[in-house]
Amino acid sequence: MRYVQLRAFHFVAICGGFSRAAEELFLTQPAISDQVRKLEEEYDILLFNRHKKQVTLTPAGERLLDITRRFFENENQARELLSESRVMRAGTLRIIADSAVHVLKIVAEFQRKYPGVGVTIRGGNSESVIENLFSYEADIGVLGEIPQSREFETILLNATPITAFVAAGHPLSAKKFLSFKDLTDLPLVMRERGSRTRKKFEEQAALAGFEYTASIVAEGREAVREIVASGVGVGFVSVAEFGEDPRLVRIPLESNENMVMEETLICLRERRGGKLVSAFLEIAQDLAKPA
Repeated sequence: MRYVQLRAFHFVAICGGFSRAAEELFLTQPAISDQVRKLEEEYDILLFNRHKKQVTLTPAGERLLDITRRFFENENQARELLSESRVMRAGTLRIIADSAVHVLKIVAEFQRKYPGVGVTIRGGNSESVIENLFSYEADIGVLGEIPQSREFETILLNATPITAFVAAGHPLSAKKFLSFKDLTDLPLVMRERGSRTRKKFEEQAALAGFEYTASIVAEGREAVREIVASGVGVGFVSVAEFGEDPRLVRIPLESNENMVMEETLICLRERRGGKLVSAFLEIAQDLAKPA
Protein backbone atom coordinates (compact mmCIF):
# COMPACT_ATOMS: atom_id res chain seq x y z
CA MET A 1 0.00 0.00 0.00
CA ARG A 2 1.39 3.37 -1.01
CA TYR A 3 0.79 6.72 0.63
CA VAL A 4 -0.10 8.35 -2.70
CA GLN A 5 -2.77 5.72 -3.31
CA LEU A 6 -4.39 6.29 0.08
CA ARG A 7 -4.20 10.04 -0.43
CA ALA A 8 -5.84 9.74 -3.86
CA PHE A 9 -8.64 7.60 -2.43
CA HIS A 10 -9.16 9.99 0.50
CA PHE A 11 -9.48 13.10 -1.62
CA VAL A 12 -11.78 11.47 -4.16
CA ALA A 13 -13.99 10.41 -1.24
CA ILE A 14 -14.13 13.78 0.51
CA CYS A 15 -14.28 15.83 -2.70
CA GLY A 16 -16.98 13.68 -4.27
CA GLY A 17 -15.21 12.92 -7.53
CA PHE A 18 -11.97 12.34 -9.40
CA SER A 19 -11.87 15.74 -11.11
CA ARG A 20 -12.30 17.70 -7.89
CA ALA A 21 -9.72 15.54 -6.13
CA ALA A 22 -7.26 16.17 -8.96
CA GLU A 23 -7.80 19.94 -8.63
CA GLU A 24 -7.33 19.78 -4.88
CA LEU A 25 -4.07 17.81 -5.19
CA PHE A 26 -2.80 19.70 -8.26
CA LEU A 27 -2.63 16.48 -10.26
CA THR A 28 -4.29 15.26 -13.45
CA GLN A 29 -7.48 13.24 -13.31
CA PRO A 30 -5.87 10.21 -15.03
CA ALA A 31 -3.14 10.19 -12.37
CA ILE A 32 -5.72 10.16 -9.57
CA SER A 33 -7.79 7.48 -11.29
CA ASP A 34 -4.70 5.33 -11.81
CA GLN A 35 -3.70 5.53 -8.14
CA VAL A 36 -7.17 4.52 -6.95
CA ARG A 37 -7.38 1.73 -9.54
CA LYS A 38 -4.04 0.30 -8.41
CA LEU A 39 -5.16 0.36 -4.78
CA GLU A 40 -8.36 -1.50 -5.66
CA GLU A 41 -6.55 -4.04 -7.84
CA GLU A 42 -3.80 -4.72 -5.30
CA TYR A 43 -6.33 -5.65 -2.61
CA ASP A 44 -9.06 -6.95 -4.92
CA ILE A 45 -11.66 -4.62 -3.46
CA LEU A 46 -14.11 -2.08 -4.88
CA LEU A 47 -13.94 1.26 -3.06
CA PHE A 48 -16.14 3.38 -5.36
CA ASN A 49 -19.29 2.78 -7.35
CA ARG A 50 -18.83 4.47 -10.73
CA HIS A 51 -22.11 5.01 -12.53
CA LYS A 52 -22.90 7.63 -15.18
CA LYS A 53 -20.06 9.88 -14.09
CA GLN A 54 -21.23 9.75 -10.48
CA VAL A 55 -18.90 8.43 -7.80
CA THR A 56 -20.18 7.01 -4.52
CA LEU A 57 -18.44 5.03 -1.81
CA THR A 58 -19.04 1.32 -1.41
CA PRO A 59 -19.45 -0.05 2.15
CA ALA A 60 -15.75 -0.97 2.10
CA GLY A 61 -14.93 2.54 0.91
CA GLU A 62 -16.96 4.04 3.77
CA ARG A 63 -14.97 2.01 6.29
CA LEU A 64 -11.68 2.96 4.69
CA LEU A 65 -12.67 6.64 4.70
CA ASP A 66 -13.19 6.48 8.48
CA ILE A 67 -9.60 5.25 8.77
CA THR A 68 -8.05 7.71 6.31
CA ARG A 69 -9.79 10.63 8.03
CA ARG A 70 -8.00 9.72 11.24
CA PHE A 71 -4.80 8.97 9.34
CA PHE A 72 -4.61 12.32 7.59
CA GLU A 73 -5.77 14.21 10.69
CA ASN A 74 -2.87 12.60 12.60
CA GLU A 75 -0.60 13.67 9.77
CA ASN A 76 -1.90 17.23 10.10
CA GLN A 77 -1.35 17.19 13.85
CA ALA A 78 2.21 15.91 13.35
CA ARG A 79 2.81 18.70 10.87
CA GLU A 80 1.40 21.21 13.36
CA LEU A 81 3.68 19.88 16.09
CA LEU A 82 6.73 20.21 13.89
CA SER A 83 5.78 23.70 12.76
CA GLU A 84 3.93 24.87 15.86
CA SER A 85 5.17 28.43 15.83
CA ARG A 86 4.22 28.85 12.19
CA VAL A 87 0.72 27.40 12.73
CA MET A 88 0.06 29.79 15.60
CA ARG A 89 1.18 32.68 13.43
CA ALA A 90 -0.62 31.97 10.18
CA GLY A 91 -3.18 29.17 10.55
CA THR A 92 -6.97 29.33 10.17
CA LEU A 93 -9.55 28.14 12.69
CA ARG A 94 -12.95 27.20 11.23
CA ILE A 95 -16.05 27.54 13.40
CA ILE A 96 -19.63 26.57 12.58
CA ALA A 97 -22.32 27.77 14.99
CA ASP A 98 -26.07 27.74 15.37
CA SER A 99 -25.61 31.20 16.88
CA ALA A 100 -22.24 32.97 16.68
CA VAL A 101 -23.05 35.34 19.54
CA HIS A 102 -22.09 32.65 22.06
CA VAL A 103 -18.44 32.53 20.95
CA LEU A 104 -17.72 36.18 20.16
CA LYS A 105 -15.89 36.82 23.45
CA ILE A 106 -13.82 33.67 22.99
CA VAL A 107 -12.97 34.62 19.41
CA ALA A 108 -11.97 38.13 20.52
CA GLU A 109 -9.62 36.77 23.20
CA PHE A 110 -8.26 34.15 20.81
CA GLN A 111 -7.39 36.77 18.22
CA ARG A 112 -5.85 38.99 20.88
CA LYS A 113 -3.50 36.16 21.86
CA TYR A 114 -2.92 34.86 18.32
CA PRO A 115 -3.33 37.84 15.97
CA GLY A 116 -1.83 35.99 13.02
CA VAL A 117 -4.43 33.22 13.04
CA GLY A 118 -7.47 33.69 10.83
CA VAL A 119 -10.93 32.73 12.05
CA THR A 120 -13.91 31.87 9.86
CA ILE A 121 -17.42 31.58 11.33
CA ARG A 122 -20.32 30.03 9.44
CA GLY A 123 -23.93 29.55 10.49
CA GLY A 124 -25.61 26.17 10.68
CA ASN A 125 -28.21 24.13 12.52
CA SER A 126 -27.45 21.29 14.93
CA GLU A 127 -27.37 18.70 12.14
CA SER A 128 -24.99 20.63 9.88
CA VAL A 129 -22.70 21.45 12.82
CA ILE A 130 -22.22 17.74 13.52
CA GLU A 131 -21.82 16.89 9.82
CA ASN A 132 -19.16 19.57 9.31
CA LEU A 133 -17.15 18.38 12.30
CA PHE A 134 -17.24 14.76 11.14
CA SER A 135 -16.21 15.72 7.60
CA TYR A 136 -13.38 17.93 8.93
CA GLU A 137 -14.89 20.96 7.22
CA ALA A 138 -14.96 22.73 10.59
CA ASP A 139 -12.71 22.57 13.65
CA ILE A 140 -15.07 23.89 16.32
CA GLY A 141 -18.86 23.70 16.61
CA VAL A 142 -21.42 25.57 18.68
CA LEU A 143 -24.88 24.11 19.23
CA GLY A 144 -27.61 23.85 21.81
CA GLU A 145 -28.10 20.10 21.86
CA ILE A 146 -25.20 18.31 23.55
CA PRO A 147 -24.43 15.29 21.35
CA GLN A 148 -24.72 11.96 23.17
CA SER A 149 -21.44 10.62 21.82
CA ARG A 150 -18.04 9.90 23.28
CA GLU A 151 -16.52 11.12 20.04
CA PHE A 152 -16.97 14.74 21.12
CA GLU A 153 -15.36 16.94 23.73
CA THR A 154 -17.76 19.57 25.04
CA ILE A 155 -17.65 22.80 27.03
CA LEU A 156 -20.90 24.33 28.33
CA LEU A 157 -20.87 28.00 27.35
CA ASN A 158 -24.05 29.17 29.04
CA ALA A 159 -27.52 28.14 30.17
CA THR A 160 -30.12 30.93 30.20
CA PRO A 161 -33.93 31.03 30.30
CA ILE A 162 -36.21 31.97 27.43
CA THR A 163 -37.53 35.51 27.74
CA ALA A 164 -40.23 37.50 25.99
CA PHE A 165 -39.46 40.87 24.44
CA VAL A 166 -41.36 43.78 22.92
CA ALA A 167 -40.56 47.09 21.28
CA ALA A 168 -39.59 49.99 23.53
CA GLY A 169 -42.73 52.05 24.05
CA HIS A 170 -45.01 49.04 23.54
CA PRO A 171 -47.95 48.97 26.03
CA LEU A 172 -46.40 45.85 27.61
CA SER A 173 -42.90 47.29 27.99
CA ALA A 174 -43.49 48.27 31.64
CA LYS A 175 -44.65 44.77 32.64
CA LYS A 176 -42.53 43.00 35.29
CA PHE A 177 -43.26 39.59 33.81
CA LEU A 178 -45.64 37.72 31.49
CA SER A 179 -47.47 34.49 32.26
CA PHE A 180 -48.65 31.85 29.80
CA LYS A 181 -52.20 33.15 30.38
CA ASP A 182 -51.14 36.72 29.53
CA LEU A 183 -49.84 35.51 26.16
CA THR A 184 -53.14 33.99 25.02
CA ASP A 185 -54.56 37.34 23.88
CA LEU A 186 -51.34 38.76 22.42
CA PRO A 187 -49.99 38.69 18.84
CA LEU A 188 -46.95 36.42 18.95
CA VAL A 189 -43.97 36.57 16.57
CA MET A 190 -42.45 33.08 16.43
CA ARG A 191 -39.45 31.45 14.79
CA GLU A 192 -39.90 28.87 12.07
CA ARG A 193 -40.73 25.25 12.91
CA GLY A 194 -37.52 23.50 13.92
CA SER A 195 -36.32 26.39 16.07
CA ARG A 196 -35.13 25.03 19.43
CA THR A 197 -36.38 28.15 21.22
CA ARG A 198 -39.86 27.77 19.76
CA LYS A 199 -39.92 24.03 20.46
CA LYS A 200 -38.89 24.47 24.10
CA PHE A 201 -41.39 27.30 24.63
CA GLU A 202 -44.30 25.40 23.07
CA GLU A 203 -43.47 22.20 25.01
CA GLN A 204 -43.53 24.01 28.36
CA ALA A 205 -46.67 25.95 27.45
CA ALA A 206 -48.42 22.69 26.50
CA LEU A 207 -47.48 21.16 29.86
CA ALA A 208 -49.15 24.16 31.51
CA GLY A 209 -52.24 23.66 29.36
CA PHE A 210 -51.71 26.43 26.80
CA GLU A 211 -51.42 26.31 23.02
CA TYR A 212 -50.72 29.28 20.78
CA THR A 213 -51.03 30.19 17.11
CA ALA A 214 -48.34 32.58 15.96
CA SER A 215 -49.54 35.80 14.36
CA ILE A 216 -46.30 36.01 12.37
CA VAL A 217 -43.74 33.28 11.66
CA ALA A 218 -40.27 34.57 10.73
CA GLU A 219 -37.20 32.75 9.43
CA GLY A 220 -34.33 33.37 11.85
CA ARG A 221 -33.96 35.27 15.11
CA GLU A 222 -32.84 38.48 13.40
CA ALA A 223 -36.07 38.60 11.41
CA VAL A 224 -38.05 38.17 14.64
CA ARG A 225 -36.10 41.01 16.27
CA GLU A 226 -36.77 43.39 13.40
CA ILE A 227 -40.48 42.60 13.29
CA VAL A 228 -40.89 43.05 17.04
CA ALA A 229 -38.77 46.24 16.97
CA SER A 230 -41.27 47.68 14.48
CA GLY A 231 -43.93 47.44 17.20
CA VAL A 232 -45.64 44.26 16.05
CA GLY A 233 -46.25 41.62 18.71
CA VAL A 234 -44.18 39.73 21.28
CA GLY A 235 -41.06 37.75 20.46
CA PHE A 236 -39.09 35.09 22.35
CA VAL A 237 -35.37 34.44 22.67
CA SER A 238 -32.89 33.09 25.23
CA VAL A 239 -31.46 35.71 27.57
CA ALA A 240 -27.94 35.02 26.23
CA GLU A 241 -29.09 35.91 22.71
CA PHE A 242 -31.12 38.99 23.61
CA GLY A 243 -28.11 41.30 23.45
CA GLU A 244 -28.18 45.09 23.68
CA ASP A 245 -30.74 46.80 21.49
CA PRO A 246 -32.32 50.08 22.68
CA ARG A 247 -35.32 49.38 20.45
CA LEU A 248 -36.28 46.33 22.52
CA VAL A 249 -37.36 45.65 26.10
CA ARG A 250 -36.99 42.23 27.72
CA ILE A 251 -39.86 40.85 29.83
CA PRO A 252 -39.19 37.72 31.93
CA LEU A 253 -41.61 34.81 31.61
CA GLU A 254 -43.31 33.50 34.73
CA SER A 255 -42.45 29.92 35.76
CA ASN A 256 -39.64 29.52 33.21
CA GLU A 257 -37.36 27.27 35.26
CA ASN A 258 -37.71 24.52 32.66
CA MET A 259 -37.35 26.83 29.68
CA VAL A 260 -33.57 27.03 29.80
CA MET A 261 -31.54 27.10 26.60
CA GLU A 262 -28.01 25.71 26.70
CA GLU A 263 -25.20 26.43 24.25
CA THR A 264 -22.22 24.13 24.02
CA LEU A 265 -18.82 24.32 22.36
CA ILE A 266 -17.85 20.98 20.80
CA CYS A 267 -15.04 19.42 18.80
CA LEU A 268 -14.12 15.91 17.77
CA ARG A 269 -12.17 14.32 20.62
CA GLU A 270 -9.60 12.99 18.15
CA ARG A 271 -8.85 16.58 17.06
CA ARG A 272 -8.47 17.91 20.59
CA GLY A 273 -4.69 17.77 20.25
CA GLY A 274 -4.55 20.15 17.27
CA LYS A 275 -2.72 23.34 18.24
CA LEU A 276 -5.39 25.78 17.09
CA VAL A 277 -8.27 23.73 18.50
CA SER A 278 -6.45 23.20 21.79
CA ALA A 279 -5.64 26.90 22.14
CA PHE A 280 -9.25 27.89 21.43
CA LEU A 281 -10.67 25.38 23.91
CA GLU A 282 -8.24 26.50 26.59
CA ILE A 283 -9.48 30.08 26.23
CA ALA A 284 -13.11 28.89 26.23
CA GLN A 285 -12.54 26.93 29.45
CA ASP A 286 -10.91 29.92 31.13
CA LEU A 287 -13.77 32.23 30.18
CA ALA A 288 -16.37 29.66 31.25
CA LYS A 289 -14.97 29.47 34.80
CA PRO A 290 -17.03 31.27 37.45
CA ALA A 291 -15.63 34.70 38.35
